[in-house]
Amino acid sequence: MPTDIIMPALELAQETGKVLRWLKSPGDSVQKGEPIVEIETDKVTVEIEAPASGVLRDVTARTGDVIPVGRTIATIFAAGEAGAGAAAPAVMPAASAAATGAVPTRPVALNAAAGTSVGTVKVSPLARKIAEQHGVDLGRVTTASGRIEKADVLAYVESQKASSAGNGRAGRLVAASPKARRLAAERGLDISALHGSGPGGAVLAVDVPAAVRPAVAAAPASTPRVGAPSVGTVWRIMAERMTTSWTTAPHFYLVREVNVSRLVSWLDTARRQTGAHITYTDLLVKLVAAALSQHPRANASWKGATIVQNADINIGLAVAIDDGLVVPVIHRADTLRLAEIAARREDVVSRAPAGKLRPADIQGGGFTISNLGMYGVDAFNAIVNPPQAAILAVGRIADRVVAVDGQPAVRPTMVLTLSCDHRALDGARGAQFIGAVADLIEEPLTLLV
Repeated sequence: MPTDIIMPALELAQETGKVLRWLKSPGDSVQKGEPIVEIETDKVTVEIEAPASGVLRDVTARTGDVIPVGRTIATIFAAGEAGAGAAAPAVMPAASAAATGAVPTRPVALNAAAGTSVGTVKVSPLARKIAEQHGVDLGRVTTASGRIEKADVLAYVESQKASSAGNGRAGRLVAASPKARRLAAERGLDISALHGSGPGGAVLAVDVPAAVRPAVAAAPASTPRVGAPSVGTVWRIMAERMTTSWTTAPHFYLVREVNVSRLVSWLDTARRQTGAHITYTDLLVKLVAAALSQHPRANASWKGATIVQNADINIGLAVAIDDGLVVPVIHRADTLRLAEIAARREDVVSRAPAGKLRPADIQGGGFTISNLGMYGVDAFNAIVNPPQAAILAVGRIADRVVAVDGQPAVRPTMVLTLSCDHRALDGARGAQFIGAVADLIEEPLTLLV
């Protein structure tokens, strides 16, 4: 049976993926697990491996194409299977597609009674369900992949709605995702004037930010300044996610100032004993992981109007890059030694600016640490990284006057701020968790007990 290669969802909130290059050509033999195509998302670039052995056929995505998640981009036929020896189908050259405005599609004929496809064309279960809900005759739906999927049906539904509405546009069909329509409305853009990269030319959310408001001749201020920074995709996605978190998650904050005298001593000792480049962030990952094991409610997520407890303690580290902010994850941090945490942290942080993070590097985070101490920041309130329950903001270590046995004394201290999503974590549980973190920082030897 042929095996489809689909555009994978490599990260949270991903809607599309870009084909950077094919490592195999139509007609080539491939082995299961062998890299066949390089895909780029907003944050990572990854090689997709062949899900089966056989012959690569029906390649429908060109280099540079932006494809919706879940869309079939090629098929692998087993050796000797019908289609394995067929001539490789031609993919429309980019130049001719741009010149004609056409999208390579082919009509699909289905056996409605049996609910199965005719010939080699297939229909995904989700596409069939959506078609039934909207009363769509699948025989009228076109696809460029040889398999009708959710995006194909939705594009057809939108085109029919636009055709019925008319709006004096001489039959102009405007297929667009709901998010694309919302973004276009927010930016005051005419969605019918946008070029869509989705199936059948449907306008996707990724197409909208590329458009700009028409320039007004009488407003010279609208002329772009030389050297003005442009908003990249990573920054836009970060802005959208943080806006969603800030406007939907009820934030509250808990602040603790902690004495870090023993933490400073521990750092020196750890560096001498391991020979590794241990940092304060590594120590914090170790201590926070221990606190999360004691207070698992802080290691939870708010999903679908319910609290979901995370099985593993996976700690994300907020890392600033030129294009925005990424959060690589130290998986199962509670099981790692300090030297292992340092090695993993150094690895992901070094690859983040180059866009070389792998999908596994950014997936599965249950709690996040954001450390701005190296920038001289005393304290700050971080925005919760959805769908996580909390994020710990860490300020710089500085000598401050504190009371010791009723007398003023100078001690190195650090300010911790725990930002919480009140839907998943209440004040009492949050206070217990940050208290546990503070106790471990002030007496790290507690880990040995």
